[in-house]
Amino acid sequence: MGPYTDAPYGEDPYGGVPHGDALHGSRHGSGPVSGEGDARARGRVPHWSELEDPDAEDETGVMVRPYTITRGRTAPERDDLTLITVLTTAGAEADAALARGSRAGARGLQPEHRLILDRCRRPAAVAEVAAGLDLPVSVTKILLGDLVAQGLLKARAPLSVARAAGGVDLGLLTAVREGLRRL
Repeated sequence: MGPYTDAPYGEDPYGGVPHGDALHGSRHGSGPVSGEGDARARGRVPHWSELEDPDAEDETGVMVRPYTITRGRTAPERDDLTLITVLTTAGAEADAALARGSRAGARGLQPEHRLILDRCRRPAAVAEVAAGLDLPVSVTKILLGDLVAQGLLKARAPLSVARAAGGVDLGLLTAVREGLRRL
């Protein structure tokens, strides 16, 4: 299988059928060609502009680009947020921000910020939050940085990494040693 098609490597994924380029009936600038909806039924692979992606639009039918969610920012202010960084809400202040909801902007919180706060009532990793929001990790890190800066979210390294950075956990080593002795 090819990386971008279901056709095996070496085979023409279009089966020798024209697929909407300038040499085979250009569609550029002419708008949709009548009957494009049944392009697959006629054995022709549809042009990318013919395909509709219902997931790319919100309830209002308008696509929201990631840079609008982050207000044009392309990099997080914090560089310590990794995929496995554990996030939790900061208690009463986060609950108050969620309770305010969309009234008065709730300290500038966007709907995605509120979804993150709701998701992080229980500890969650950055990767889990990004998957739950269905947003790229880079966009999610920017939103998480906003919440950490406002004091609404706490970020910490996973326990195993935190312990390794701070030294050896003698209790764990003792338990392992005792377990090995029993063998």
